[in-house]
Amino acid sequence: MTKEENEIVEHLSDMELGQEGIVSKEKDTSKEDVLSKKDTEFKESVKEAKLPQKRWYIVHTYSGHENKVKVNLEKRIEYMNMGDKIFRIEVPQKTVTKMKDGKKTDREEKIFPGYVLVEMIMDDDSWYVVRHTAGVTKFVGSSKKPIPAKESEIKKIIHKTQNQVTKVELDVKAGDKVRIISGPFSEFIGDITEVYPDKSKLRAMVSIFGRETPVELEYKQIQKI
Repeated sequence: MTKEENEIVEHLSDMELGQEGIVSKEKDTSKEDVLSKKDTEFKESVKEAKLPQKRWYIVHTYSGHENKVKVNLEKRIEYMNMGDKIFRIEVPQKTVTKMKDGKKTDREEKIFPGYVLVEMIMDDDSWYVVRHTAGVTKFVGSSKKPIPAKESEIKKIIHKTQNQVTKVELDVKAGDKVRIISGPFSEFIGDITEVYPDKSKLRAMVSIFGRETPVELEYKQIQKI
């Protein structure tokens, strides 16, 4: 190989090395950019995690004052401009239908008597507004550190409230006579043998063609005699 050819080969080698160096440098720069971006995202996520988060807290109230507490707290939130820290107040209830003398009367019944749910960002100001609302006795948790409720539990409670099944109550007991007012045994008279309050049902003995026959009835199907 001539001297001139050697010089050309060496020059080409230098160029290849240079290209590898450039590529390597670009790769390193790219890695640095990725790491820098991840570091920024991590810092932002940590910062967000440190920000106060709205959570559900359970407040204990005087018995029978749950709805009053809800109304009073809503007024205080508006008056003290705390709408950015206290969001929702819930008093879980269900509808109970009572049958008496063949007439239905509906009433709202508390699912958790003596408790109110409050969705809020907990800090000294919001704590003060809720804690010093008329009718409130305390937060669930220690006096200095209220404990937030589990989100899954709150969802179950609210779902149960929104999809409630109306409960029917009837003042009857085994041995009472009832008249059946609907269904296939309408107008028959029966003697109650068993009562199932949790299911709003009962079992009665009805005389059909001279034979005592046990039948299961819903509260809404009968009228106490």
